[in-house]
Amino acid sequence: MKWVSRSELGWPASAAPDQATALGVKVHYEGSPVSNATHADCVAEVKQIRSAHLANKVENYSDIAYNLLVCQHGYVFEGRGKHKRTGANGNQDLNRAHYAVCGLLGNVGDIKPTPEMIQGIRDAIAYMRANGAGSEIKGHRDGYATACPGEPLYALVKSGALAPIKAVPKPAPVYAPFPGATFFKFGKKSPVIAAMHKRLVAEGCNKYRSSSNPDVWGSGDVASYAAFQRKLGYSGRSADGVPGATSWSKLKVPKS
Repeated sequence: MKWVSRSELGWPASAAPDQATALGVKVHYEGSPVSNATHADCVAEVKQIRSAHLANKVENYSDIAYNLLVCQHGYVFEGRGKHKRTGANGNQDLNRAHYAVCGLLGNVGDIKPTPEMIQGIRDAIAYMRANGAGSEIKGHRDGYATACPGEPLYALVKSGALAPIKAVPKPAPVYAPFPGATFFKFGKKSPVIAAMHKRLVAEGCNKYRSSSNPDVWGSGDVASYAAFQRKLGYSGRSADGVPGATSWSKLKVPKS
């Protein structure tokens, strides 16, 4: 499974209500014009969906509505994620009944799923089944008056073509090894520092200025890392903003 985690998207842990089990999964689409030529376009699309949902004061979403989203290139994006009640199925009873997987398709432009997307949806459903979902696979329109998930996806739902061939567990995350305290020098530029920057922000330790360069070690990194050290319970000289092996292992910086 080609997995894109919330931390890779720069999102904090989901604030959606917990829900350990569901009858299965409902499949969705966007239902608006969609055209994503590259994977970078898909990443931007997923981020825009979350921003739009959080800005919707009528529905009052606590997070992006879907548990998982799948793009035309076969990547599975962690939305609310596992063990979270969806906000996408129509009302509270329907939201409790099924988790939600959204294909990044619309009614104009990208309207038909690619083979990569179909496999990605299978992977997403398998992942949800491994984390509390039952065997049901339905479309959003099953139980709620809507055109979602569009005719091409709904035909696959009805034919059983989206059922996983075998369970696909979430891949084990790969974290960047501790590069040593001497690595972190002012002006040092590295993808590792950029990845660390994102994790510190996700951990709620953002002490960066808007002018900070995310992949260059600077004063904002020192202040942010010191905030993370204090979050771990360190104080005094132990919270000096210089990464150590123990705190680094707990930050879980993705390997670039």
